Amino acid sequence: MLASTLLLVLAMPMIWAQPYPIPPTCYTKVLNMGKEITQRAAQIKTDHDTSRCTAHLPDLYIDVHNACVMSTMNSYLSLLSGLRERRCAYTRKVQNLAAVTRQLYFIMSQKCHGDLVFTRDNCEALHHRGWRGWDHCRHHRTETRE
Repeated sequence: MLASTLLLVLAMPMIWAQPYPIPPTCYTKVLNMGKEITQRAAQIKTDHDTSRCTAHLPDLYIDVHNACVMSTMNSYLSLLSGLRERRCAYTRKVQNLAAVTRQLYFIMSQKCHGDLVFTRDNCEALHHRGWRGWDHCRHHRTETRE
């Protein structure tokens, strides 16, 4: 018993020093992608090349804990695809935002479906970037585990 414990203690630094990072959990991946999408959505509204045709888009705040996030992303993707009549829809920034948003939607609906727990249910909050609804929505706890 002592020998195996000693071996474990000696092996831990080698495991921690591995050249390949430990892959993120599904939750971490979704959380990071949500932050990235929120930033990109704000950037295309202020960018010189895209601001003229994206100024009318609503603010987007991806809160992966909000039960409305899936419908919000779907609606936002529809708005982005509606920009095709305008030249800025074909810019790399708009195309990348749409691609990352579609990817997050797929990951949340297919890959991480059972791993995510929605703790808020406030669709309006996803259109206001600074909103953090913990105090207002504690009574709306909705868990989606199937």
